[in-house]
Amino acid sequence: MQTQHIPPLQRTPRAWPFKNVYYGWAIVWASTIAAFGMAPVFGPVLGVFFSSIERDLGWDRATIAFAFTTGSMTGSLFQIAIGRLLDKYGARMIVVAAGILITMGMIGLSQMQEPWQFWLAFGVGRGSALAGISVGTGVALSNWFIRKRGRTIAIRGVGQRAGQALMPMMIFAIMAVAGWRTAFLVLAGITAVLIILPAAVYLRRKPEDLGMTLENMTPEELAGIAGGAPRRGLARLSRQVSDVSFTLAEARKTRAFWILLGFVMVERFGLGSINLHMVVNFEDKGLSPLLAASILSIFAVISAVTTMPWGFVLEKVHVRFGAMMMAGLFCASAIVILIADNYPLALLFALLYGLATGAGNIVENMLWADYFGREHLGAIRGFGAPFRLLSPTGPVITGFLFDSTGSYALPFGTFAVIFAVMIFAMYLATPPVKPLAAAPEAPVT
Repeated sequence: MQTQHIPPLQRTPRAWPFKNVYYGWAIVWASTIAAFGMAPVFGPVLGVFFSSIERDLGWDRATIAFAFTTGSMTGSLFQIAIGRLLDKYGARMIVVAAGILITMGMIGLSQMQEPWQFWLAFGVGRGSALAGISVGTGVALSNWFIRKRGRTIAIRGVGQRAGQALMPMMIFAIMAVAGWRTAFLVLAGITAVLIILPAAVYLRRKPEDLGMTLENMTPEELAGIAGGAPRRGLARLSRQVSDVSFTLAEARKTRAFWILLGFVMVERFGLGSINLHMVVNFEDKGLSPLLAASILSIFAVISAVTTMPWGFVLEKVHVRFGAMMMAGLFCASAIVILIADNYPLALLFALLYGLATGAGNIVENMLWADYFGREHLGAIRGFGAPFRLLSPTGPVITGFLFDSTGSYALPFGTFAVIFAVMIFAMYLATPPVKPLAAAPEAPVT
């Protein structure tokens, strides 16, 4: 962490005890804890409940998966509403409100009897996590960091992956003793403590609001990243630190904006489906419920362990090439899960998929921030939300195809092709260059 003298002008919140440490690290702390706390509304954790809900309530997999789809669509709709609010007011109250809604959703899931109750409770909870916490903390971190953006987003990613790694086994133990309804009640308490309190105490909009500068830079350092010529040739492989911001209107005029939007749409289409169906897929192929759940935890551990290295890599390598590497790993993991009918192959899938997801959240957050800057980041991400309504249909389509064919071969094979196309798409997504404002002409004398 960066330690240096803090000028009197800076208004560091009293709850932050490290007065000589850049306050952005408090944002990292609160964001990481919140990311851990939102794990129950992500596919890997919901996947642990699949068999029990299917058995006790008699619902088919498409019905269960529809809750996931509803939640993802709700998240896209919420993003439309909060994008500009994040730019104007910051993430603090948005993350707090999201934590309250997730807690209420977990309580509702513990009492559900009908599919619509499941869809409503999980939908609101997941939508709040995707829009309020994932996007909210992503924008907050991008506002507070630029040179160390990769590692700080990676730290938050470790929190999310740690939640996905630890919670499934905890849930499995609770369900064995007290049932799945009690497990949802326990999760309600966890989310309330881990999301609401840290966000309310620590989150702030941007350093300038507290009389600070970005990463405590000097005026000369700030001026040095306020412009600069784009790199050429092989140098463009490297990340260029630049605090140049595009407005939404300017971003929409670039080719890169639409390629990035398509990239995140199809990535989430496949990723959400695999997350939700992986455990039950391995159970269908003969693994015991415990071994199948262990694959989920192993991939999440690998993802968590490799997230920080990815963060450091993406501070040096341009995020465009990081996205291409990530897509290649997703493609390989989709091919492996197609043929994995034993535990060693399932472990290979966990390794490849864990490496890919370790990069996932870092890549998506850095794509938008590094390509288009931080000043209008909320509005830019909010604009893309309606286009991402296609992404949440992946899990329910996957469930429908399984119910129709008795196999995951068709959807998983399709995902392998999608991930391969993503590699080529990002090759074409060259970063845009914002034209410098023309200097005023000197008056004629």
